[in-house]
Amino acid sequence: MKRGEVESRLLILVTLGLVAFGLVMVYSATSAAAALGGKDPTYYLKRQGIYAALGIVLMTIAQRWDYRRLRHLAPTLIVASIAMLAAVLVIGPAVNGARRWISFGPAVFQPSELAKLALCIWAASYFATRKPPQDLRELWRPAGALAAVFSVLLILEPDMGTAIALMLMLACVLLVAGTPARTLGMALAIAGALGTAAIYMEPYRRARFFAFLHPWQDAQGTGYQIAQAMIGMGSGHLFGVGIGNGVQKIFYLPEAHTDMMLANIGEELGLVGVTAVIAAYALFAYAGLKIALKCRDPFGKRLATGLTALVCAQAAINIAAVMGAAPLTGIPLPFLSYGGSSLVVLLAGVGILLNIAERGHAASTSVSDRSRRNSRARPARARDRAGAQRARRARDVRRVAGSRRSASGS
Repeated sequence: MKRGEVESRLLILVTLGLVAFGLVMVYSATSAAAALGGKDPTYYLKRQGIYAALGIVLMTIAQRWDYRRLRHLAPTLIVASIAMLAAVLVIGPAVNGARRWISFGPAVFQPSELAKLALCIWAASYFATRKPPQDLRELWRPAGALAAVFSVLLILEPDMGTAIALMLMLACVLLVAGTPARTLGMALAIAGALGTAAIYMEPYRRARFFAFLHPWQDAQGTGYQIAQAMIGMGSGHLFGVGIGNGVQKIFYLPEAHTDMMLANIGEELGLVGVTAVIAAYALFAYAGLKIALKCRDPFGKRLATGLTALVCAQAAINIAAVMGAAPLTGIPLPFLSYGGSSLVVLLAGVGILLNIAERGHAASTSVSDRSRRNSRARPARARDRAGAQRARRARDVRRVAGSRRSASGS
């Protein structure tokens, strides 16, 4: 196999497997309730299938398109993302008290999904040619300030889960870039303190947090969703009740096809099914980080790390929330939960990862040239063997001449 082909095949296998399994589980989670309500049982399946097909097309295009061109698009993506995050607060329809979507006819787009990808590309591009921040003051400008702008806009929607995922992704990129772990730890502690303050100031967030701590004290109120998720997970036992045979999804478990998809999987496929899902995300993390490790291009290395962290961080947050180990944040399960924007953007990100696996080993990749005043990158050219031998002989001649001068002087 060619270099990087093993990781690419594993990444494709895991991604398409999760997408196909997600289509099955979306139908399972929505068909019964739709049929009982007199609606089309395949409505959500059809829409998710369309988004999956569009995402796979974008993944194929991104796999063939040179990822290094994204460096020039990073500022444009950042500006567009901020504009759309601000616009959704004004023109976005309110759904369950949140403004997160912009409608384009029958299509609905969630700007926060583009924001995650845009910040990932920008961070990888910026820290590929600049010295990584060593303290909090350097970290604040401009990465911290930009992340704060994104987080504030997301919290206003409100969408704190995406803000947390953004921070984790940025921390992974900075860690690979060379920022000390102590600096990152202090920065995340500050972000956590500010997030706790945001939770305390908003009554519904405060209620969700205390429901996470003691869900059974108000199992019919604020702790209802967590309690029903736990009932669903426990009802599956080892092998589950079978696909399509779950009952929690029918008017018991809220958002069974989005945020609570893992609870539906746990009920219908049991511990075996949940373990298989977690193992799939672990394989995705292995393949993505292996691609980042083998990539010789600083931009590609940071971008591959950020894209892998986006998928795995969201998966970890969702799994922890469904299992009752973390508060509910509204983060969907990547590739499995119903949601067009998330599926399309994540599949495009997988295409970029595949492109990095193919092109990241080339000798013409860009490397940082900090000696230039404009901090631009220069192409890296492998030194030929004859040139290396000439340089080695020149060093030997200089060393011998220096030793002779020192001997004559003594």
